[in-house]
Amino acid sequence: MKQKYWVGFSSIEQIDSTFVQRLYNYYGDVEAAFNCSKKDFDNIEGLNIKKAETFLLLRDKIDIDKTFEDVEKREINIISFDDNNYPRMLRQIYNPPMVLYYKGDLFSCNLEKTVAFVGSRKASSNGKDSIKSIINELKNTDLCIVSGLAEGIDSTAHRSAIENNLKTIGVIASGFDYKYPSSNKDLYEKLSQNYGAIVTEYYPTFEPIKFRFPQRNRIVTGLSYGTVVGEAAIKSGALISANLTLEQDRELMCVPGSINNKNTEGVYKLLKNGATMVTNGEDILNALNWEIKTVQKDKSKNKANIPVQYSSLFDIISIEPKGFDELQSITGMGTEELLQSLTVMEVDGLIELTDGDRYKIV
Repeated sequence: MKQKYWVGFSSIEQIDSTFVQRLYNYYGDVEAAFNCSKKDFDNIEGLNIKKAETFLLLRDKIDIDKTFEDVEKREINIISFDDNNYPRMLRQIYNPPMVLYYKGDLFSCNLEKTVAFVGSRKASSNGKDSIKSIINELKNTDLCIVSGLAEGIDSTAHRSAIENNLKTIGVIASGFDYKYPSSNKDLYEKLSQNYGAIVTEYYPTFEPIKFRFPQRNRIVTGLSYGTVVGEAAIKSGALISANLTLEQDRELMCVPGSINNKNTEGVYKLLKNGATMVTNGEDILNALNWEIKTVQKDKSKNKANIPVQYSSLFDIISIEPKGFDELQSITGMGTEELLQSLTVMEVDGLIELTDGDRYKIV
């Protein structure tokens, strides 16, 4: 069982993927790399000797079988760099993660048609609407939307993908013991169940510390053939992702926005430097030279398919579209309970909100 050695490496916070890769490249086998000897260090090109000595001290304190069992108990899937199924595009980047932990069905996603969406956590309504509009034009196709499960542009991209019958991959900056931000807990559940996958390079107990977010970005862009920047200030994580996209020799695309918005300053800088302008879904397909396939959505929404806690709401809305106040009056539900139920049903693709702020069956 070689996987336990990859997990053993990843459980040590003081080392990173470049360190592990240097050891692995030298020994050609993960077990041999994990059980490395200090006498070989001088022969390993680019190895940080101080970090290597720290690794030896920490390695000897690890119960490697228990470390692996703790991951299995959490029902987390593992794919390592030496696995033939390791994502091809991610393998090509500088400093690829040596191990990926994931929940959901990663391989139901079309990893040959991946496009990343990145942008401001404090995106404007106009910025989020633009992302929704673009992704809506890609609905029911075999594209996969990749993003970072943050607030703002990220969560908008994930939710829009789900609403438009697209698979989506969320890359997180922590281990699976954490759900950050808490406002996206429902997205964590959706992606880990039916709509794609959540992936991370971090051992389950690793916290979402600030420096891990820029590290996470290289995986978002590395999984993708191109990156679409929604809104981005001059100094922002989205600009880091944009630069990573160029370093990885992938297609960089930007959505123009209001010139009076601070969060579009970075976007216009990228456009002036040659990024492709994107105003609709077709622009993405043209930039990546893609032909797309239509994926049929399951239309079998009958009473048997609806979770019991939402069946009465579904019955009411199925007769005719209803507004929030009407539904509250009919059901007698509290504001918070009704809002949560409608949100879950909307994310599940059971209902949608019309222009007149009325809910209808999809």
